[in-house]
Amino acid sequence: MIFFVKRLTAMVRAYAHHRNPRVAAANVISLLVASNQPFYPLYLFWLVSADITAAWFTFLSTPFFLSVPAVARRNDVAGRALLPLAGICNTVLSAWLFGTASAVEIFLVPCGVIALLLFRPRERVVALALAALAFGVFLLLHDAYGLPLARYDAAQYAALARLNLVSACVLTAFVTILFSGILAEAEQSADAARREKAG
Repeated sequence: MIFFVKRLTAMVRAYAHHRNPRVAAANVISLLVASNQPFYPLYLFWLVSADITAAWFTFLSTPFFLSVPAVARRNDVAGRALLPLAGICNTVLSAWLFGTASAVEIFLVPCGVIALLLFRPRERVVALALAALAFGVFLLLHDAYGLPLARYDAAQYAALARLNLVSACVLTAFVTILFSGILAEAEQSADAARREKAG
């Protein structure tokens, strides 16, 4: 069992690895999101309601998150762009499934943050377009979803909103910590290069 876990961990690390730290970050985030999706129905069952039918439809986005590293190997811009696009589409689907009272649209915030962080300054047009899409989706669709597939009472919706708010905050925090580490490594490399040049 321990050997299997180690082998699986090594395979996941190899799949997520990329020499470009921004692409590697996108790969890690995408696999983290995909690995957490199976737990969402359980969270709903424990914290909100025994009716978790709508949650199964969120698995439609799982293949897109899982394919980010594979796409990035062929085209790193497309791979990075796929991550926030999959997140935005999953958020739209979830808003339709659960209704805006679930506060699931809060996930558009980490989608926008991820889009802005994943691209270099010369790729800023892509980053801004994806962030604008996340913002535009909220503005244009917030009042257009109609009746949700899942119907909960006020207390259940409050619990679901708390779940989504906490989840979105944790994801945003993870992303910022990840990029803080990338920035620190870049600074250390720059300092080492300056010391080598001075010496």
